[in-house]
Parts: sequence; structure tokens; C-alpha cells
Amino acid sequence: MQIQNEIARYKITHRTLYEYGEPVAVCQNQVRMMPTAREDLTCYQTQIEILPAPDSSEEHQDYFGNRVFTFAIESNHESLEIIARSDVGVRPPLVRLLNDANAGVQANNSVPRISDSGEAWETVAQQVVSPSAFQPFVDQQRFDSPRIRRSEAFAQYARGSFTPGRGMLDAALDLTRRIYVDFKYDTLATNVDTTPEEAFAGKAGVCQDFAQVAVACIRSIGLPARYVSGYLRTIPPLGKPALVGADESHAWFSVYSGAKYGWVGFDPTNGTLAGTDHIPISIGRDYGDISPMRGVVLGGGPTTLKVSVDVQPVSDVQQQAMQQ
Repeated sequence: MQIQNEIARYKITHRTLYEYGEPVAVCQNQVRMMPTAREDLTCYQTQIEILPAPDSSEEHQDYFGNRVFTFAIESNHESLEIIARSDVGVRPPLVRLLNDANAGVQANNSVPRISDSGEAWETVAQQVVSPSAFQPFVDQQRFDSPRIRRSEAFAQYARGSFTPGRGMLDAALDLTRRIYVDFKYDTLATNVDTTPEEAFAGKAGVCQDFAQVAVACIRSIGLPARYVSGYLRTIPPLGKPALVGADESHAWFSVYSGAKYGWVGFDPTNGTLAGTDHIPISIGRDYGDISPMRGVVLGGGPTTLKVSVDVQPVSDVQQQAMQQ
């Protein structure tokens, strides 16, 4: 059972600004920046503001339960700003690291250990294909998706962690740590269209690449894994560096570990279990399912994009209000 006072509550402001070199006559867009209540997330409030105001809009949930805001602007405009504001609470994972759950892999290369490694990964692999335990959403996360393809190369890398008889969660954490150690975080090495195969071959990329590589590895040995998009809030200990991705959009992955713990998140960019500093917004098979914004425009010319994310613990917000 989760302890209520362990819930981490945040106010999030995500601003996206497009400035166009020429007027845009028409635009149609889909936005996935509004959190959905899930097993590890409570959404107290969320709203989205579009400037200029859209001529039409609607909201729905997609197949994966993500909130999707669709809008159209049908008059000339030279800029487009989307502001998503949310108030959320993140519950800690049932399973914990025996050392600091937010520490990741530190400079001294200490190895995080998980409190309960769960069932053997081979047992989970057998369970997810059993007709008596069939769950459609779990089952479909074992297979190829538009951006992620299983392969023997990914399977071979995964087997370095998923050794015979090893606990599912212990193996997933070890794979997470190996990606952290083996891959270089490099914003210039990849782009939004880079495939997991390319990132894997170059051993470099960003959080999106590392998450998709991890998913490819796990699916390649017959286990379910899904892609998670959200935010990372980090308050480093005194004298310690902040985790990569703090107060930015972030991506990680989760594995289905069996009935006891269900879906458990891991962050290969920082080599750690996903905890209450990881704020999930959307889930899917790969990045293509949950990109924060997609759409089409008529006109526009050269475009400048600016994105900013502010993730503030509610306790900090309340303290600032008292000081004003």
C-alpha cells in the first residue's frame, strides 16, 4: 500500500512557441501535454491555452489512455504558443532501490540494487503468453512497433543482463545501468527521426534514443516494454550534479514485471529506477505514439521553435506565495 504523504506533488508549466517567418494561413495540431490519471499518477488539474485562440478544438483519449487536445486555427497568424499547466501527484514505485532511489549511477560507479528483484524473467515471459493470463495491452507491447523493431543484435545485448534465472526487475535495472554506462549522452548525435538501430550502432543519443533502445532490447527477448514520455524534476544533493533532463521533457521506459508489481519504470539516461522525480504524461509503443505535438501548417516559411518547462514542487510554490 502506498503512503499518502510520500506522494510528490508538482505544478508544471510547459510552453511551446513557434515563430514563423511568413504568415500561416491554416494550422491543425494534436497536443499530448496533459497528464492522465494512472496507477502512479494523480492529476488534480490540467488546462491548455492556445494563442491565438483556435477556431475549433476538441479533446479525447487515444488507445493508450493519453489525453489528446486537437485544434485548428484558420486565420493568418505569425506565431503559435501552446501553454500546458498541470497540477499532479506522483506516487513512488512499490519496489525501491536499496540505496538512494534518486541517485542514479554516481561518479564512484556504485551499483544500484533493487529491494525485490521479482519473479525470474523467464517466468514473466511465460506468463505473458499464457492464454489464462492474457492482457491485450501487455501482450501488444512484446511486438514490433512503427519505430522499434526486434532483432538478434538487441536480444544479444539484452542477454548480458537477462541471464538465466535472474529476477525480472534486477535484470531490467542492470540493462538500464549498462545503457547509461555504454552510451554517450550527445544532443548532436541523433535527431527525432533517428532509429533505435542507428542509436545502438553509434552508442550515443538522448533520452528518446536510450528509451527506445531499451524497449527494443527487452522486446527482442520476448518481454513487454513500453515507452514513457514526461518530465524529470531533480533536486541534487549539495555538491552533486543535477540529473540530465531536469526541468525538460524527458523519456524513459517501463517493463511489465508480473502481477505483483505490474509496470515498473526505468531511466537509462540516468541509470536508475524511475521514482517520484519522474512525472509520466503519455505512454505508448514508441515515440511516434506520444510525441508532445504534431500537426500541419499552410505557409509559415522559416520557423523558430522555443520550448521551456518549469516543474515546481507544490511545497516550493506555497512557500513562494507566503513570501509575496
